[in-house]
Amino acid sequence: MNDWFTRDTIDPDTYILSEYRHWEETHCYLLNGSKKSLLIDTGLGICNISEQVVKLTEKPVAAVATHIHWDHIGGHTYFPDFYAHADELNWLNGEFPLSLEQIRDMVMDRCEAPAGYDVASYEFFQGNPTRILEDGDEIDLGGRIIKVLHTPGHSPGHMCFWEEARGYLFTGDLVYKDTLFAYYPSTDPQAYLTSLKKIAALPAKRVFPAHHSLDIQPEILVRMRNAFQELDAQGNLRHGSGIHDYGDWAVWL
Repeated sequence: MNDWFTRDTIDPDTYILSEYRHWEETHCYLLNGSKKSLLIDTGLGICNISEQVVKLTEKPVAAVATHIHWDHIGGHTYFPDFYAHADELNWLNGEFPLSLEQIRDMVMDRCEAPAGYDVASYEFFQGNPTRILEDGDEIDLGGRIIKVLHTPGHSPGHMCFWEEARGYLFTGDLVYKDTLFAYYPSTDPQAYLTSLKKIAALPAKRVFPAHHSLDIQPEILVRMRNAFQELDAQGNLRHGSGIHDYGDWAVWL
């Protein structure tokens, strides 16, 4: 199971742990400060991400999910100190809109699972966060301040994380190259546009998505905002309008 995670280095204090053996290619980000570390998303939970994290920091680690979907909180069980947005606390307490059987099917969909892995053992993480986050909150890691941006659209409590000092923007499932999902009932296309307007206004130097290609530049924030604005003007920014393809990304509404 040691080859489940692929590690990349952003800078001496910031790392990417990726799950390329699943079709969603989830990326988790470890940010090390002088006092503590922050793990943004914990992946699918097929393998123990904490075994990788301890190789990269000796400081206490808090986990925070960009949102409460299975592919972002799978490793939360290894981090008793974790944060979440108020709008998704119900999903951490038995009210997630999909059954465990449906989640297990998605976990194993197009997945090169480790030999001997038993999907029947997979559980959807449940628990109570040690801190409830709101828009504008700051997470102080010691020498690094991470700002919380509430960016609903993909999910009600979706958050992006902004490190102004380094110009780093961690976008979760709001922005990535591939098909963005905004068609199921818990998504909100109009809120998605509002969130894109918020992050497109930031002076981001680097953008770090939760899925797929890491070759992504800040200019995509403006392109996505403009495309959503055009869809809105056409009356197509609504559930049921289909898949809209823009070349290196698309949105399914």
